[in-house]
Amino acid sequence: MYKTNDMKLSQFRFKLPEEQIAQFPAPYRDESRLLVLHRKDGSIEHKSVSDTAQYFDEGDLFVFNDTKVFPARLYGKKEKTNAVIEVFLLRELNHANRYWDVLVDPARKIRIGNKITFDDDPSIVAEVIDNTTSRGRTFRFLTDYDETEFIPHLYALGIPPLPKYIRRPMDEETQAKYDAAFRGQPVEEMDEERYQSVFAKKVGAVAAPAACLHFSKQLLKRMEICGIESAFLTSHMSLGNFKPIDVEDLTKNKMDSEQIMIGQPLVDAVDKAHAGNRRVCAVGTEVMRAMEHVVGTNGQLKVYDGWTNKFIYPPYHFTVANAFFTNLYMPESSQLMMVAAFGGFEEVMNAYEEAVKEGYRFGDYGDAMLIVD
Repeated sequence: MYKTNDMKLSQFRFKLPEEQIAQFPAPYRDESRLLVLHRKDGSIEHKSVSDTAQYFDEGDLFVFNDTKVFPARLYGKKEKTNAVIEVFLLRELNHANRYWDVLVDPARKIRIGNKITFDDDPSIVAEVIDNTTSRGRTFRFLTDYDETEFIPHLYALGIPPLPKYIRRPMDEETQAKYDAAFRGQPVEEMDEERYQSVFAKKVGAVAAPAACLHFSKQLLKRMEICGIESAFLTSHMSLGNFKPIDVEDLTKNKMDSEQIMIGQPLVDAVDKAHAGNRRVCAVGTEVMRAMEHVVGTNGQLKVYDGWTNKFIYPPYHFTVANAFFTNLYMPESSQLMMVAAFGGFEEVMNAYEEAVKEGYRFGDYGDAMLIVD
């Protein structure tokens, strides 16, 4: 057993070959590989995501995240100089005034009063009205579009916000479209569909709930036929999911806040599963975090609409879920730390070593892991 103040960032470091960072999703959602870890004895099985249902029984409950990713990454030009600027939309601050919290890159070129234009829609202009962090800015969007028209036109300028570790080769024509300031990679048509779950419903995320991406309509139907229940919460994934932890002492780490919403249907579904001694499987770290943030001292989930910056790392006692479906995450990531807290530090790190050795793919488009007793 590790004491809280024993856990250090470096303990979650492992060698991950670059070629095992997934650049594309599997051809079909439920055909990714699945590493199954049994908590009781640390044993490992190598399966496919399509085999998930065989580990669960009638009446067991899966909890999914129904957030919907919006096209948060835009490319504009600084007025007068025409310098290419990446604009990453974080969240809307004021709908009526069209104020948005954003990140800009390169930030040194963008100051209060600067304006950014967009070639694909000259009727939208972004004006910088405040500096929030080194890269953070508050934008006011100037446009003749009315309140109902503006958001669809703004999103039409954007592309899916794939994580920066996805670095696909670019041909000469594509490369020519981007300035040296470009840090990410161009998206492809399939990303519009695949960087989104099949049950995505509530717009607000700037990162995909990666574990949920594996569940095809066919797999969900098979689970339903087996009597496995499904329920949903909303956790609008923030860019903090990709922010490196920069402190060795994990007690000093601060997580970015994420908006979460838990309704009565999920509360009732969890209560029913617990009452029947059924399994509750959290699908994704954001689902696990949301439920652990909201659960009461009596062990019961509550209806909630608010924010969480809960940071979960070993050791931690989980109250709601007793099974965990996750992706395979990057070294030293907060997601890996939560997985280790649930599955056991040594067991999970051994499983990750095995995954690397067996050629599993890591990251948002990578393979999956299921932790059961």
